[in-house]
Amino acid sequence: MRLDGARESENVEDRRSRAPRRMAVGGGGAILLLILALIFGADPRDLAPLFDGPAAPQAGPAALGDPQAEDEQTVFVRKVLALTEDVWKRELPLQAGLDYSFPKLVLFRDHVDSACGSASSAMGPFYCPADRQLYLDLSFFDDLRTKYGGGGDFAQAYVIAHEIGHHIQNLLGTSQQVQARQGRVSKEQYNELSVRLELQADFYAGVWAHHAQREMRILEEGDIDEALNAASSIGDDRLQRISQGYVVPESFTHGTSEQRVRWFRKGIVSGDLRQGDTFSTNNL
Repeated sequence: MRLDGARESENVEDRRSRAPRRMAVGGGGAILLLILALIFGADPRDLAPLFDGPAAPQAGPAALGDPQAEDEQTVFVRKVLALTEDVWKRELPLQAGLDYSFPKLVLFRDHVDSACGSASSAMGPFYCPADRQLYLDLSFFDDLRTKYGGGGDFAQAYVIAHEIGHHIQNLLGTSQQVQARQGRVSKEQYNELSVRLELQADFYAGVWAHHAQREMRILEEGDIDEALNAASSIGDDRLQRISQGYVVPESFTHGTSEQRVRWFRKGIVSGDLRQGDTFSTNNL
């Protein structure tokens, strides 16, 4: 992915320093734990979590304890976010008659609080419509590569572009329409609406890639394959087979690997928001 000379977005908030640091219990740590428990009248077992050793660093370019690699990853995220800003600032007024408001991307580690509630890194990246912010723990990119085989810089760009796709849906009112159906339809029916929402976000990610390439020539050989592989890697059917050994289609919330690849590819080819109506088609 060609990003040399690309600007960096200023709409990134880094909350990684807010992650609590924990002290290892051993020798002196155990004695300190006991003293504090006596002072405050607490059960030592209740204080123990505060003294657990820090989690082992994640393997990969964004590993804890590798500030330089993490800084490089942050610069990459800022540049990709800037590319989404440049594309959608131009394309959303042209294609939908709406001004594009820039969302903020929040970098966090382990846990984060948003207007949509608290979340852990295990949830993966997410967009909160209530505060119009994207949330990302960089360790997800390591998981994408090592656990799901979805590595590569453009695969990471696809992940960010997908979450920006949810921001587009929020601006267009699509997210609100889907949210309004919650509690009014069955769980299975709402899951299907969620799938359609996610596939449309994949499509919008493809639309972004179409225009970013046309205007800025960002793609290198193999980039599209990286993104398609990433989309395939996080399909509901594949993730369920990995986690539980079988597939339950009624519980899908993001779509199958084949569906995610198809809608992302459709966005790349067309670049046209009007062709991304996943809610009216019978052929997801």
